[in-house]
Amino acid sequence: MKKKQVLVACGAGIATSTVVNGAIEEMAKEHNLKLDLVQIKITEVGGYVDTADLLVTTAMTKKEYPFPVINARSFLTGIGTEDTKKQILEELQK
Repeated sequence: MKKKQVLVACGAGIATSTVVNGAIEEMAKEHNLKLDLVQIKITEVGGYVDTADLLVTTAMTKKEYPFPVINARSFLTGIGTEDTKKQILEELQK
């Protein structure tokens, strides 16, 4: 099975995406998923349209991408984090 490339992006590029990154890493371990996690700024997503399988972002984006986009703002608020994790996991298991 090919590693899925997961982009983790926030508006600025570091703080919030680190939290999300950690959560996805944990999930991957728990479920034995092989992932290529890439932490980037939302403005850099365009460079990955040919390789990425999923975008998880805390930034607002109106752009259309050829891969699913999951909003991870719940990681900032702490509300609905479990639902977001479920969504991410479902995409990763496809």
